[in-house]
Amino acid sequence: MAGALCASPVWPHCCPLASLHARMIVLAVLPFVLLCGALANDDICSAKPKDLPLQPMCIYRNLEKKTADDDDPEKIPEATNRRVWELSKANSRFALSFYRTLAEGKSSTGNIFMSPLSISTAFAMTKLGACEDTLEQIMQVFQFDSIKEKTSDQIHFFFAKLNCRLYRKANKSSELISANRLFGDKSLTFNDTYQNISEAMYDAKLLPLNFKQNFEAARITINDWVANKTEKRIQDVLPEGALDSNTVLVLVNTIYFKGQWKSKFAKSNVYSSEFFRTPEDACTVSMMYQETKFRYGKFPDDGVKVLELPYKGDDISMVLILPSEGHSLSAVEGDLTLEKILYWLGGMKVDKTVTVQIPRFRIEDSFSLKAKLQKMGLTDLFDSTRARLPGIVEGLQDEIFISDAYHKAFLEVNEEGSEAAASTAIVATGRSINWNREVFTANRPFLLLIREVSLNTIIFMGRVADPCP
Repeated sequence: MAGALCASPVWPHCCPLASLHARMIVLAVLPFVLLCGALANDDICSAKPKDLPLQPMCIYRNLEKKTADDDDPEKIPEATNRRVWELSKANSRFALSFYRTLAEGKSSTGNIFMSPLSISTAFAMTKLGACEDTLEQIMQVFQFDSIKEKTSDQIHFFFAKLNCRLYRKANKSSELISANRLFGDKSLTFNDTYQNISEAMYDAKLLPLNFKQNFEAARITINDWVANKTEKRIQDVLPEGALDSNTVLVLVNTIYFKGQWKSKFAKSNVYSSEFFRTPEDACTVSMMYQETKFRYGKFPDDGVKVLELPYKGDDISMVLILPSEGHSLSAVEGDLTLEKILYWLGGMKVDKTVTVQIPRFRIEDSFSLKAKLQKMGLTDLFDSTRARLPGIVEGLQDEIFISDAYHKAFLEVNEEGSEAAASTAIVATGRSINWNREVFTANRPFLLLIREVSLNTIIFMGRVADPCP
């Protein structure tokens, strides 16, 4: 049994009746960058829960019995809080579940790219003000209820700790930056506890805007803030019509990553080649080539080859999942689970000489999250008659719901992280034959993950089905 409990002694105050005049909250969720100094509290990485203001209006407690696995805990990375490890796994499970839902509604020939960590972070911030079934659904859909022995108010502390692990380890040759912001209507008074926890845990400060009288100017302000935080890569995340005079609050999370390969692809080894979007439909791409030692694995039973390309510093890597000849990407996607990915990563051979050929590509994806999350079970939050968000705005305990949530993501991959013209074809003759080498040729649709290695946190995830310029 699990349930959403009220932290306030006055239960009716936490369980208001729905209003006929609901007001909207809009979420904008974007891949961006989080730096080591992104948290408001300089001591957040060494703080303990008792040192921090963690008392939202309502909490959720999972009262399920322990399983046999609880008595035989898995090995976790060194110097890692077990609950932070569990949160990382929860985020990864949500990532794969959401990806499958997203893929089901897209053409198999279309690209997909997103930051599941960015989505989880934005909805964790929303969870701060949620109660009753709304809170319970957030906990379940985002897998936060899989974190053992802790109530929902601790999730925000674990997010802060996870952010410390992710962003303070970024190598100087890579950029990994995240930023959060609350944009609230200036005529309203926002709950002090909501603001305090948002700022302390997520460095999400409140900026007042005039939604009521000029929502279009507010939309432009928010889009400009996002563009500035993402090196202009993400433009117009909030489309026209996303806001109106009933908008109360817009929550924004952005994550931006730029990394250099640990082993770069030489410009002289870039050549023109065919990429097969389908067996019958090919296009010409700039294919990058190198032969060196990587972590690599073949899994015939699952019909995939898996290659890991580390970025400088080895903290972050790109994992490529390529269906074997005769296997479809859609079949791989349909069976994709965290357990399977962990099995593949654990079964890869270290320092295997691999001939790697992957295309340069640049993909951008944007979509509304609402219908996808509703399909996964997050229904009340988007329902003006059923949403329970009493912990956000003073005096509007029964009038707030989420009208929509928007996500936009951008990825560019080339030989060294910058634009470059296609070069001459590679000359393969004259090399000594390495009989022990493996061949990884991504000339057909494949999956990719960008992950933090020690915690296996999935920062970005996508499908490259059409890299054609």
